[in-house]
Amino acid sequence: MPDDSSQSAFDYVVRPMRAADIPALERLSAQVFYELDVRTQRRTAPEPVLRTGDRAAQWRRRAEHVLAHDAAGCWVAEDASGPCGATLSLKRELCWVLWSFVVRSDLQGRGVGAHLLQAALSYGDGCLRAMLAASDDPRALRRYRLAGFTLHPAMSLRGTVDRALLPVVDRVREGSISDIDLMDSVDRRARGSGHGPDHELMASTYPLVVIDRPTGSGYAYVAPEGGPYLLAATNRRTASDLLWETLAASSPDEPCEIEYVTAANEWAVDVGMFARMELRTEGYLALRGMKPPMPYLPSSHFL
Repeated sequence: MPDDSSQSAFDYVVRPMRAADIPALERLSAQVFYELDVRTQRRTAPEPVLRTGDRAAQWRRRAEHVLAHDAAGCWVAEDASGPCGATLSLKRELCWVLWSFVVRSDLQGRGVGAHLLQAALSYGDGCLRAMLAASDDPRALRRYRLAGFTLHPAMSLRGTVDRALLPVVDRVREGSISDIDLMDSVDRRARGSGHGPDHELMASTYPLVVIDRPTGSGYAYVAPEGGPYLLAATNRRTASDLLWETLAASSPDEPCEIEYVTAANEWAVDVGMFARMELRTEGYLALRGMKPPMPYLPSSHFL
């Protein structure tokens, strides 16, 4: 297959990202992904919403975190109008993670994405494993496959949780930053590498619940609407208990979601279906040099 760079050329440069780029990149990312959501929206899916307010501020805060820890993995494409694309990636132990990848809609398919992704992938040279969360964008999926990623179809579950269905979960406690060693240990067992400094950011942003029993350990960050933002455990029973705990934090009147569930994590499908949530396929977990982590529910940002 021909490379995307064979398309008509135009003047742009790819350069290292600077902190001053982040506000413009947040707006670019919000617009591009909103347009993608509109194009690929399913009839039963919620109406796409442009990222604004607190969600925009959180994106900027996460981007600042990635840039501070992994500047060599963050790149910007710039043309005469300003930033027109970006990649942000990070390395944690021997795992490379693509945090964000965006190209202005009118420039997609013209080689910009290939140039940006290659710059970010070079930061991961020497890593044994690589991960990214992919949308249903056909061009991006083609690029990931050409880069050697295996595309694992993902499922999501969405719905309001009937409080009468919630089980009692024993020996679960509120977590804190002091649990990082435990969480990194669980991460290494589930996905081969810890999250390191990303736990510091996540623990300051989301409620954290921890289980540390003789029979199994694990943790989960709770998303603002309830449900898991990120969940890892040493066995499926512990993971199921943690998932129920995150669902208990949801509102009885508002839906919550479980995202990026691979076939290796059917335990999460079982919990979601018992909770009367609706199952659908959505996106991909793209992996290189590794099998789908389990028992594990990745964050769409830090994987």
